[in-house]
Amino acid sequence: MKVKYITTIAIATILGLVTANDSYANFKASTNLNSTTVSSKIAEANPCAGKANPCAGKENPCAGKNPCAGKANPCAGKANPCAGKSSTTTVHPKYYTEKGVALDGQDVVAYFTQGKLVMGVSQFKHNWGGTTWIFASAANRDLFAKNPEKYAPQYGGYCAQAASEGNLVATQPDAWKIVDGKLYLNYDKKVQAQWMGDIPGHIALANKNWPTILNNKELFR
Repeated sequence: MKVKYITTIAIATILGLVTANDSYANFKASTNLNSTTVSSKIAEANPCAGKANPCAGKENPCAGKNPCAGKANPCAGKANPCAGKSSTTTVHPKYYTEKGVALDGQDVVAYFTQGKLVMGVSQFKHNWGGTTWIFASAANRDLFAKNPEKYAPQYGGYCAQAASEGNLVATQPDAWKIVDGKLYLNYDKKVQAQWMGDIPGHIALANKNWPTILNNKELFR
């Protein structure tokens, strides 16, 4: 039975191929088409077949065109509007100066090392912060030169109480006090007493006003 089934399938397959070939031959004969005609019929079905490329031969509209070509740089040759201007220039010097020396000539290092007022001498001087500082000894001068910010008074040596009020006022060398490692000077001892009534509050206010008050119209003495 198995052999007979396989033989039957083989015979059916052969008959099918013969029939298919006959059908295709009959189709060609009835339509009278050859291989060339079939190809042209397929070509006719393609709407783009044989049509020229619409972009062929056209120039790139951007080719060779630079919108900035030949135009001068609008900034060329113009000076920098900020050149030479300094934002640190003020009406009054950053450090209170009298007769060419900082403050009234006292040795600011001595306030820290000796805890008292000591006047400096011109023999021991150091230029810093736009003015000349003088000291009582070479040792104090050298200490200052190594770390001037440590010894220089707050608010440039102007009155600390006045600074808290938005004013610029000169100071006296004996109205001094060191608070949290910083030197503060005042107009005199009476004003200093007022400042000491609320040191933290006055310092906070003065910090807000400094260094803007250097541009005040007047320095009170």
